[in-house]
Amino acid sequence: MSGNNKTVGDGALDAQVDAALDAFARGLAFSARSPLLGTPADAGLQFDDVTFPSADGVPLEGWFIPCPGSGKLIICSHPFGFSRYGFPAHLEPWKSAWGEGLGNDFEVNFMPDYKILHDNGYNVLTYDFRNCGLSAAANGGLASNARFESRDVLGSLAYVRSRPELARMTLGLFSRCMGAHATFVAMELDPAAFADVRALVAPLLLSPTVILEQQLERAGLAGYAAEVDRRFRRITSALLAEGSPVKSAPAVTVPTLTYGVHDDPLVRPSDLESIFEAIGAKEKDMFWIHDTTARWDGYLWFQRRPERILEWFENHMR
Repeated sequence: MSGNNKTVGDGALDAQVDAALDAFARGLAFSARSPLLGTPADAGLQFDDVTFPSADGVPLEGWFIPCPGSGKLIICSHPFGFSRYGFPAHLEPWKSAWGEGLGNDFEVNFMPDYKILHDNGYNVLTYDFRNCGLSAAANGGLASNARFESRDVLGSLAYVRSRPELARMTLGLFSRCMGAHATFVAMELDPAAFADVRALVAPLLLSPTVILEQQLERAGLAGYAAEVDRRFRRITSALLAEGSPVKSAPAVTVPTLTYGVHDDPLVRPSDLESIFEAIGAKEKDMFWIHDTTARWDGYLWFQRRPERILEWFENHMR
């Protein structure tokens, strides 16, 4: 965190600032659910509702979208606060959560992504993380630097291997934001689980302290990141400062492509560049999306311009 950050004693702040810092800590500690406002049928896709356990037994809900005749499978995971459907930022209260002043006030719908993957010869498995979408509540509703969500990533791999018709398929991962961070942590915890994964696309990675610092600065509360982190630890027993993807990135040995929105005000370009440099894979690549400040444009990049991402999967999943 920045050098001007400091912690303060309880009761040392005025009530308005104190409440604002508590709101930031709780907002990062708890992933508010967003609804599923679509299904793959909206894109003309046949699909099965599936459920499977996380590595620690939490029931997860998902969709399996078959591509008859294909021996390739991509597992898709979603960002913080999203679901396998996406995020209804065109509606309240989700619009106010991320859209105000940031341009992220439009819907993110992942159904076109699944359609593109399917039409290019991939089976698709996508699921809701714990405490998101329709998956079960767990850990008191807490999110904790992707530690809990990494167990869901491992559960999705175990589920694929439990189904004989899927177990021998060539595997790729499309893991966005928190999904990418959770995948990194899972690779650090259980590298053997990823032995047969051929490719990873991991866009919009970020360090939680960076997004916190950026949000605090926008709120006129610059310098309080360490204090929010102290409060976050009281809720989650973990520090945001210990949760950067940089820590687990060396364990990522799967060919990895990442990208981000260069002028996204929620992050700093140097953060994603540091994460990319720390990735342990011999084959890795990254690119920037320009001419927008909306992070949501990064989530919709694949359905708008899929060529580079499809090429990555094709080259590594032969």
